[in-house]
Amino acid sequence: MKDRIILAIESSCDETACAIVKNGNEILSNVVSSQINIHQKFGGVVPEVASRIHVENISLVIEEAIEKSGIAIETIDAIAVTQGPGLIGSLHVGVMAAKTLAWMLDKPLLPLHHLIGHIYANAFIDRLEFPLLALVVSGGHTELVLMRSEWEFEILGTTQDDAIGEAYDKVARVLGLPYPGGPAIDKLAKEGKPHYKLPVCKTDKPLDFSFSGLKSAVLQLIDREKRASRDLIAADVAYAFQETALNDLVQKTLMAAKQTGIRQLVVAGGVAANSRLRALLSEQIPSLETVRLTLPPLWCCTDNAAMIAAAGCVALDHVAPADLKLAATPSKELSDS
Repeated sequence: MKDRIILAIESSCDETACAIVKNGNEILSNVVSSQINIHQKFGGVVPEVASRIHVENISLVIEEAIEKSGIAIETIDAIAVTQGPGLIGSLHVGVMAAKTLAWMLDKPLLPLHHLIGHIYANAFIDRLEFPLLALVVSGGHTELVLMRSEWEFEILGTTQDDAIGEAYDKVARVLGLPYPGGPAIDKLAKEGKPHYKLPVCKTDKPLDFSFSGLKSAVLQLIDREKRASRDLIAADVAYAFQETALNDLVQKTLMAAKQTGIRQLVVAGGVAANSRLRALLSEQIPSLETVRLTLPPLWCCTDNAAMIAAAGCVALDHVAPADLKLAATPSKELSDS
């Protein structure tokens, strides 16, 4: 079978990335230019700033990826690009670059959903076996996605309000921790003890999530301690928040796994790097004897183009190539893939 070589571009938020991947799991190059140091000054991503920096970096990142791959650019089979979801200005830069390359090289242009890339990032370390359940956890998403085959996506549960990564950022902010909040809370929670109690938010559907109420409960806890003139123990707050949020996440994932009879559970997205989440899943998934757990390498949890290229290799068999009228779709749905 002929090798498949995919060049992919990812620019959905604040990373400008380009990668070239062979056969869905062999990385020839993977270049990421991060803006995190810039956005830390503002306590979060500023969309207008992000899009301007993408414009400055995109050509350099593509050139570096091609150079590092060691291949002739004419030998690639397709151009894959994150069409959405994400920030409209950021996505637009990546889509325009991908269209330019597809036109210049006369190659198929594959518009992809950002979350599918995160799911297929697991292919770099493990063979994906279907039916499969993906726990997608990031700053913008919290979803349980059932895949009965390699390009079939059914959302079993989603957040009713905040994504879990967004809740981490908001709680970190009220605790005076730096952005991004996930790594900061994960680190601080290791010093915490089971001191404070926080409620698990109820949802209308058993596999849905809700984190807005949990965030509000943290604010109420801080206010209550202040009014009582008690010193707030930030590490214990971080511990209570993380344990409450992640145990809810894991229990609903286990419920979905039992209901669907899956063979494999994969974790995807930025929060997949959380050490406590990885530990909880590693402890509890073995109770489901027929389910294999795959945790992505830490470098694959944050946004990158290698994951888009991995998904693009599969998409060649399932996605009709787009024409040059392709536009960024900031609210792109999985069902549109």
